Amino acid sequence: MPPSYWLLRHSVVMCLLLHSLVLMTLCFHHAATSCSKRCYCSESEGPAGGKTMRCSNLRLTEIPQDIPNDTRRLYLDYNLLTSIPSNAFQDLPLLAELDLSHNDLAVLEPGAFRGLGASLQFLDLSSNQLSTLDPEAFEGLRARSNLTGNPWHCDCRLQTALPRLDLEPVSLTGIVCQTSEPEDSGAQGVPFLLAKDLDLCVVLKKTTDVAMLVTMFGWFTMVISYLVYYVRHNQEDARRHLEYLKSLPSRQGKSEESSTISTVV
Repeated sequence: MPPSYWLLRHSVVMCLLLHSLVLMTLCFHHAATSCSKRCYCSESEGPAGGKTMRCSNLRLTEIPQDIPNDTRRLYLDYNLLTSIPSNAFQDLPLLAELDLSHNDLAVLEPGAFRGLGASLQFLDLSSNQLSTLDPEAFEGLRARSNLTGNPWHCDCRLQTALPRLDLEPVSLTGIVCQTSEPEDSGAQGVPFLLAKDLDLCVVLKKTTDVAMLVTMFGWFTMVISYLVYYVRHNQEDARRHLEYLKSLPSRQGKSEESSTISTVV
């Protein structure tokens, strides 16, 4: 066959391969940027534009797995979410706004918002069932947050966690104590951040001090008991040894007397 035939055949094969590669790229791009099932997506122009994905009021019990990675605003409000697992949003590098309000969230696992530290500007966690915060869940997050409408339990654990959060300080004013420990601390109904003189760790400190005193008293009692036993034991040994020494001359005297009698005889 002429060389032109082989050249034409080679060109056709290369064109088909190139066409397949383009189709595969388009399919992957579509899968990555298409809207999640049951949710509604829209695009807006401008510097603050981008993709908005609304999954509100769908009775969702878990975070959708097919969220487009170019999503900038994600609304998951009015659902049935009870927890946010680790790395739930790590594939959303452009996400600037996240609405998780009006769910049943009680647990935010460590790393729940991992990967959003550089992009997220606003986080809505209002009207959930959060009672405390784990700083590891907000790893590197500096977003402005809405934390109102949660049954916050203000105790030593929460008080020590707050300084470790990088959230905007104004966000923490939304933590209003529904319950507290101790109950008579006067924290109930008070925004926790504004109660500057409140020390909920004082009970823990007192408990720790009492435990240390009890432990020290126990060790002291053990040492004294050992010393008393040691002294009494040594006294008993000394008494027996002394009695033994006292018995030695009398025996020696008796032996000398018997030897004298035998000599006279």
